[in-house]
Amino acid sequence: MKFNRSTIWGMLFLVPLIAFGAPRSARPNILFILADDYGIKDVGLEGSAFYETPHIDALARSGMRFAQGYAACSVCSPSRASILLGQYPTRHGITNWIGQDVGAKFARERQTKLLVPDYVRNLPADTTLPAALKQVGYVTFFAGKWHLGGEDAWPENRGFDINQGGWDAGGPTGGKGGYYAPWENPRLPSGPDGQSLTQRLADETIRFIEQNATHPFFAYLSFYAVHAPIQTTKARWEKFRVKAAVQPAPAERFIIDRTLPVRQVQDNPIYAGLIEEMDDAVGSVLRKIDELGLADNTVIVFTSDNGGVTSGDSYSSSLLPYRGGKGRQWEGGVRVPYYIKAPGHTRPGSTCETPVSGIDFFPTLLDLAGVVPPPSQPVDGVSLLPLLRGGAIAPRALFWHYPHYGNQGGEPSSSIRRGDWKLIHFWEDGHHELYHLATDIGEQRDLASLETVLTSELWAELQTWLTQTNARLPLPNPDYEAAWADQKQQAARKQKERLEKEHAALLQPDWQPDPTWWNSQSTRD
Repeated sequence: MKFNRSTIWGMLFLVPLIAFGAPRSARPNILFILADDYGIKDVGLEGSAFYETPHIDALARSGMRFAQGYAACSVCSPSRASILLGQYPTRHGITNWIGQDVGAKFARERQTKLLVPDYVRNLPADTTLPAALKQVGYVTFFAGKWHLGGEDAWPENRGFDINQGGWDAGGPTGGKGGYYAPWENPRLPSGPDGQSLTQRLADETIRFIEQNATHPFFAYLSFYAVHAPIQTTKARWEKFRVKAAVQPAPAERFIIDRTLPVRQVQDNPIYAGLIEEMDDAVGSVLRKIDELGLADNTVIVFTSDNGGVTSGDSYSSSLLPYRGGKGRQWEGGVRVPYYIKAPGHTRPGSTCETPVSGIDFFPTLLDLAGVVPPPSQPVDGVSLLPLLRGGAIAPRALFWHYPHYGNQGGEPSSSIRRGDWKLIHFWEDGHHELYHLATDIGEQRDLASLETVLTSELWAELQTWLTQTNARLPLPNPDYEAAWADQKQQAARKQKERLEKEHAALLQPDWQPDPTWWNSQSTRD
């Protein structure tokens, strides 16, 4: 027999099968559900008294809830790549959402103090999670948001057998429409006018599961929800408008936190309706798993690609007591729902307090499937199987690097969390912020000037990691003008005034976005 690299590669993937002595049919199915821009406090189980998420709550209770689950980045494309590769964004090179500009023109238009570095624009052609699973016989399926590069890097070219709706775009229908048909998507034909995009993606996932129920499958349901533009039906808006009306009226909905207004209260009835629609879609997929008798052999994951939107975009939500949100460097930007149900391993209703990251899904799911990660490909994450079984993993630090300016007011920064301590380094002026998360989850008390030795230690460890993972750093903008800072603050104050009026108006009984409610009235609710 003639051996080549691909032959050896295939044999490596067979090692776990031989070691476990299990037939192909014994491998678990995997359903991975990824929400977009869905913050930790947007979940009822996590403390929201306004949003209603009974199906997501039930999923969290059916397995293990990771109370300190993190995304690998505070914006989408980097986190999505990290899930599929098990690597930090610094290593795979996608450090910003794909499509954001860089260079002098961007710096001038955004009046930035730094020139941000360029980043990789396509998901690298390495062995992705679905590609690794295909090596041992899994049928792989993708539905929804991709946003990981051009057509050469779409799902069907990165390990997925089937692609329903994944392409370049980062929002629902790429800005050409919204959450209700008709939409324009080269990988998802539009349904009848008014059809819900969110439910359509769930239906496509259900159809795939029905057709592949007799052998191992990997179904990746990647909702466009709850990304902007936020939209819902009139009935859902009215339901949550009434609910918001009985809450105490806030003195103000927004505060300016350094760069932009940040939402402080959950009372947006449009956003609540969009969340409920996603939760209903999740419920329909979970019911199908039960109906087909697959629940005992299906690993189910639910998470988000970054924190919720508290500033910028649609200013949708509040994640208090966590500070900030999507695109920002504090906990609100990276804390996400993180739930895993692994039959035979997880105990229903269990909670794990160990900090975990999106980089851990790749090795964890391969471990559950009995697959060895590709030996020549760096993996930064670790298998969480010991935690799922109630054990422990070796202590480690977690890292973040976002050398860009976020649309939501985030600043170029790098962070490290070790134990209960979190250090943030700000690249504009080189200062550090140090927080003790166990006693200050809201990151309000900066201890860097008091804990100088610890600050130095964490900064040294962070620098080592940046070097080891080939992180690209921002540079000073030689054309920066000091007057820009005052201009931005003035703009933020005016924006706050406008937002206060606009978001108060959403609760008026006669409010409506347009005559068809984003076309959702073309069909029954």
